Amino acid sequence: MFPTAINLNEKTRFEVCKLLQQLLSEATDLHQQMKFAHWNVRGLNFMPLHELFDKIAGELSSISDEVAERIAQLGGRPDATIAKVAEQSELVSYPTDAITPAQHIEGVAASLSDFANACRDAIEIADDLEDEVTTDLLTQTTGKLDKLLWFVEAHQSE
Repeated sequence: MFPTAINLNEKTRFEVCKLLQQLLSEATDLHQQMKFAHWNVRGLNFMPLHELFDKIAGELSSISDEVAERIAQLGGRPDATIAKVAEQSELVSYPTDAITPAQHIEGVAASLSDFANACRDAIEIADDLEDEVTTDLLTQTTGKLDKLLWFVEAHQSE
């Protein structure tokens, strides 16, 4: 850990960084899953879904950056290399055989909700560690993810 004047003790900063590193790996994994969906969706609703999946990927890029910067602020070293992400991400695997809009919508919704729920769980941990800034970051992130999930689920047929 790098030194910082942030008034959280080193053990707390270490635990928060470990928590955020897990989320950074999952956010990076999810970003790549969204790019996969963006590149591979086919069918009648191609354009709106192609654009939606790219919008989600852009939001995830911003989320990854915010999480990584929080790790750095706390004295940690964020790592979103492919090797680290592959080793650490616990997200559901994206269905790489998906072709139809419905298949991609289902895959995107499953991955988004999995990550949103991981962030929701992390809020409680950050709160228990008494890091209000990280708790706030994760609360805002979860709200963004819930909204993106709503956009995707609105495309599901009844």
